[in-house]
Amino acid sequence: MRQYSADLTPPWKKPQPVPEVAAEPGLVVEEPGTGFCGAVIRCEAGTVTLEDRFGKHRVFPLEPRGFLLEGRVVTLVRPASGPRRPARTASGSVAVPGARARVARAGRIYVEGRHDAELVEKVWGDDLRVEGVVVEYLEGVDDLPSIVEDFAPGPDARLGILVDHLVPGSKEWRIAQAVTSEHALVVGHPYIDVWEAVKPASVGIGAWPRVPRGQDWKTGVCAALGWRVANTGEAWRRILGSVHSYKDLEAQLLGRVEELIDFVTAPA
Repeated sequence: MRQYSADLTPPWKKPQPVPEVAAEPGLVVEEPGTGFCGAVIRCEAGTVTLEDRFGKHRVFPLEPRGFLLEGRVVTLVRPASGPRRPARTASGSVAVPGARARVARAGRIYVEGRHDAELVEKVWGDDLRVEGVVVEYLEGVDDLPSIVEDFAPGPDARLGILVDHLVPGSKEWRIAQAVTSEHALVVGHPYIDVWEAVKPASVGIGAWPRVPRGQDWKTGVCAALGWRVANTGEAWRRILGSVHSYKDLEAQLLGRVEELIDFVTAPA
């Protein structure tokens, strides 16, 4: 008598295999049952501990198909105890264990505002300290040509400037065109404010709202998202807390900051 398998489930209904991913510290995943999203901070026998952007910790069992990684179902496994890959900084650079901060260079990177400076520090801070690059903020770029003139950049003291909303025809674009020193580099991103340079998915929103012309952009964003309009500082802390690495930022900002670091640190 011919023997038949007791499993009558059609092949297309059977669970498909999913990749196994080592639960390395810093890996950002989501537990779909609760919607909790956070970075791995420890992995022990049978459990993994995640920390969300508000600093809250949750412990979950290491179950098959138990997590989402960039929207895909994965099985988290305990990292191998063998040699580990080189640690990475938040910018994606190879970390230098035990590296001490270099004495600050004469060159500088200027950004428009405090939020820009805090975001650059969070993602590129380790790299900047190794290279001895100081980031300062200007509270706007209306007087940028005179600021550059006062700085007097030279071969051993280059000046890099990051400008918001640097698109042809904008006020910022016209100001940037007035900076002519060969030892100063002005680059920028297309966003009205550096908030927009953070990926919406990292903040937990579908997209950054469109704010009508003539309305304060930050206030308009908070109103559209249902955040406390009166406290844009609290909104920024929420946004900055959602940034764990370069993966949370748009490419238009990543490329410009890397370009400035290369320019300021290039040999004379």
